[in-house]
Amino acid sequence: MQKIIKYLILSLLTSLYLTMAQPGWSESFSEYVNESGTISLPQDYRGKWVHLGSWAITDEDAPAFHDVYAQPEAVETYRKNGIFPDGASLVKEIRTAKSDRLTTGEALWAGEIQMWFVMVKDSRGRFKGNKNWGDGWGWALFKATDPRKNTSSNYKVDCIGCHTPVKKTDWIYTYGYPTLNTK
Repeated sequence: MQKIIKYLILSLLTSLYLTMAQPGWSESFSEYVNESGTISLPQDYRGKWVHLGSWAITDEDAPAFHDVYAQPEAVETYRKNGIFPDGASLVKEIRTAKSDRLTTGEALWAGEIQMWFVMVKDSRGRFKGNKNWGDGWGWALFKATDPRKNTSSNYKVDCIGCHTPVKKTDWIYTYGYPTLNTK
């Protein structure tokens, strides 16, 4: 009986080690990423995640609001260590901008959702060969017309250009997110 128990424990530990030693995806990495590296748009991020900050884009042709959210545990880790943990997800929700002259003055507010950008931290380089993964992150773009489909085909073409100014802060505009800078 003891030999059987030892064998079962050894088998379980071996299986656990082999699962953890795999260089690719693991179930504990991110619930928003499947085994091939396809990123999905998180649901209910507005209700359950932390609002990091907002950007107002004043382009006359396409004014917009960008609201950025992250998981509470990712924010907590960032506040402690100054880095996003492996598997952390960020959602940037892009909405049209509405405006009107109100009794308090000229007012701006967020309108309809246009698209979402999603980034997932990958500090292990899990998805080599997947063109939406690199520089420590997975990158995705979802349009309001089909929030289930990542329309980015290559992060170097579709995403990284906007993040080049903040390469030194791990590709994230952390200075615009007061929530990250609050201890």
